[in-house]
Amino acid sequence: MTIESKHLNAAIFAGCVIAFLSFGFSATFGIFMAPMSADLGWGREVFSLSVAVQLLTWGISQPIAGAVADRYGTARVLAAGAVLAGIGFLLRGIVTDPTLFILTGILTGAGTGAASFPIVIGALGKIVSAERRSFIMGLGTAAASLGMFVSAPAATAMIGGFGWQPSILLIGASFALILPCLVFIARVSKPTASGSSAKDFGTALSTAFSDRSYLCLFFGFFVCGFHVAFIQTHLPAYVIDLGLAAWIGGWSLALIGLFNIAGSFFAGWAGQALSKRWVLTGIYLGRAIVIAIFILLPISESSVLVFSAVMGLLWLATVPLTIGLVAQTQGLKFLSTLAGLVFLSHQTGSFLGAWLGGRIYDLNQDYTPMWWAAVVLGLLAALIHIPIREEPGPLARAETDAR
Repeated sequence: MTIESKHLNAAIFAGCVIAFLSFGFSATFGIFMAPMSADLGWGREVFSLSVAVQLLTWGISQPIAGAVADRYGTARVLAAGAVLAGIGFLLRGIVTDPTLFILTGILTGAGTGAASFPIVIGALGKIVSAERRSFIMGLGTAAASLGMFVSAPAATAMIGGFGWQPSILLIGASFALILPCLVFIARVSKPTASGSSAKDFGTALSTAFSDRSYLCLFFGFFVCGFHVAFIQTHLPAYVIDLGLAAWIGGWSLALIGLFNIAGSFFAGWAGQALSKRWVLTGIYLGRAIVIAIFILLPISESSVLVFSAVMGLLWLATVPLTIGLVAQTQGLKFLSTLAGLVFLSHQTGSFLGAWLGGRIYDLNQDYTPMWWAAVVLGLLAALIHIPIREEPGPLARAETDAR
């Protein structure tokens, strides 16, 4: 094995560790909704709005972080994100004023946007061959899913053992573990648009948004965000409302994370062996069917856990396929920027999924309208992905011609 390949493998491993650390507790923070709202006397909209602000800020910061990564390298972006996210979660464990708690979502969102797994897998996708790209992106997504699997029961156990406040402080401190991993990322992650001007970035954006395939990915990923944020924020509280034990809510998210590992690996393989657009169409259609069956059948411990396992297979399987299609149709030079903008659409959906869930529940004491909205959006997303063309678009062809 050459020194270069050793550095490459070390960077891939470090990237997976970063994805594990940055995504796990962020994705399972909904476990804190019930105990915090009860202890502090908040309605669920306060907690939901803070999470929604975090997710939207994450989405807004994602293309900015991606552009900086394209131009200056990924390691600096990840370092800044880890520090901001850590401080944001530490503040969440300290402040008790509802308005201030909602505002912590801005800091936390900016940090998770810069230190998130889309930035990581975008960097990994640039340093491996096209033949390995889909699989490596799936590997990074699977690592994020493993973080979700570990974090959900860990957070439940910490709340039971120490209370919600010390638990959040521990989560904030855990982001410091990302920093040593960046040494390995910095060795191999090089800027791909270091000589590009603001005009070049603007041309790339206008070219991408005139491409039908990119627009379909942009709007389709909105639905993924709506699904993920609504379920991960409100499912633990939903099962408690129905009289089930709190551990069911924690393990429901854990099972989503566990089975998403398999789903992410499958997506990585499928992206190399099958048509990405048809696999994405099938994933969104599958989500709509699974959610409809879940809300139509009687709710029990078994139904919640089975639903979580099946949704886990479909959970983040969209990510390597979507980012892989962005790379395939738009090229690599501005990949982090363009993937970041697609993720902004995802996080806009996340904002609505998290906030509307709390808003509708506080108004009606019922999540049923949100579940049916998720079904309808799943069907629409399946249709949106059908027109995608998988061959290189104008931006990718221009990049090839320039070499």
